[in-house]
Amino acid sequence: MERILYVSDLDGTLLRPNETISSQTCDIMNRLIGEGMTFSYATARSSVTSKKVTEGLQAAFPIIVHNGVFIVDNRTGKRLRANLFTDEQKADIFSVLEQFSIAPLVYSLLSGEEKFSYVTNMLSRSALEFLPSRKGDPRSHPVSEAGRLREGQAYYFTCLDREEKLLPAYEQLKGRYYCTYQMDIYTGEPWLEIMPPTASKANAVLQLKDLLCCDRVVAFGDAVNDVTMFQIADECYAVGNACEELKQIATEIIGRNEQDGVAKWLLENARFPGRR
Repeated sequence: MERILYVSDLDGTLLRPNETISSQTCDIMNRLIGEGMTFSYATARSSVTSKKVTEGLQAAFPIIVHNGVFIVDNRTGKRLRANLFTDEQKADIFSVLEQFSIAPLVYSLLSGEEKFSYVTNMLSRSALEFLPSRKGDPRSHPVSEAGRLREGQAYYFTCLDREEKLLPAYEQLKGRYYCTYQMDIYTGEPWLEIMPPTASKANAVLQLKDLLCCDRVVAFGDAVNDVTMFQIADECYAVGNACEELKQIATEIIGRNEQDGVAKWLLENARFPGRR
């Protein structure tokens, strides 16, 4: 039997609208993984926050975080694959963001540790409203002036601001880097995320497919940052609450996230050696 990698987005897909994973989804997923299903998730979240929202999911598998920047061992936290910006790319991005007076959250490796840096008094209203959701996060790294945002090995830029600033920056950057521009599913605020050109959910899924010696990929998602993952998958399923762009390219539309759509589909359809 072919070995299939089943990979799901988290927010809006495997998670409920309140950013939690249901007990029914946990029970189904833990049962299938225990029986031998090869599963991972691919998320824009970090490994820190994704572990929090998937509490109860007993899974010792590599995960894809930061939209494909890293593949991380979910047990040890070790980075198995990393896609980082070069110094030249980082300087180019800062130049564009400064042109539109956008103050980013800059995710970087500082002495090998993941941190997100920001200048508090430069942030937009929406960025300041986002920060409390990361209260107590050991990666939080406020700095005193903008020059310090350039320290370390950058791998991810998050920009929260007004559409009239973010959209033109996105138009300039999207041809050179892997960028997503969308409205946050929880707040409705516009987000611009900028990643290295080698980083995407699609590339990371293909890397993980090779790492785990799988033959096929079956993907699940809900948003525009799942499009590339759907494009490389052998089968792709959009949850009922997904955006229209994703539904248009999906193999099929399944149940909504609040209805445990992914877990129920897997319970009925997942194929793997040894399944009872």
